[in-house]
Amino acid sequence: QVQVVESGGGLVQAGGSLRLFCVASGSIFSINTMGWYRQAPGKQRELVATITSGGRTNYVDSVKGRFTISRDNDKNTVYLQMNSLKPEDTAVYYCHADELVVVGSNLKYSYWGQGTQVTVSS
Repeated sequence: QVQVVESGGGLVQAGGSLRLFCVASGSIFSINTMGWYRQAPGKQRELVATITSGGRTNYVDSVKGRFTISRDNDKNTVYLQMNSLKPEDTAVYYCHADELVVVGSNLKYSYWGQGTQVTVSS
């Protein structure tokens, strides 16, 4: 059984910083891509940032220069450092583990965390 759990959300004033954490646990052999998505009230879930096992990153334009994604492959952990936060960053942030291979299998799975709330006040 694989679990993906996020933490680190909270309430912060505009211009402040938060660091999100996500760990995937269980009988995991490898994870190709880990990433962060967010969903604001009344809006669709959108990609924030992704990072491959090789370290290749991708960001949505609205967070470039403010957010930094990183990961520890040995710990199956991904981080999102969020600086210069804006009220429009307010959303539930979800961790995603994509192309996850469990031990003893050749199949690839996709897992989502339960989400962590980030609220930025003006």
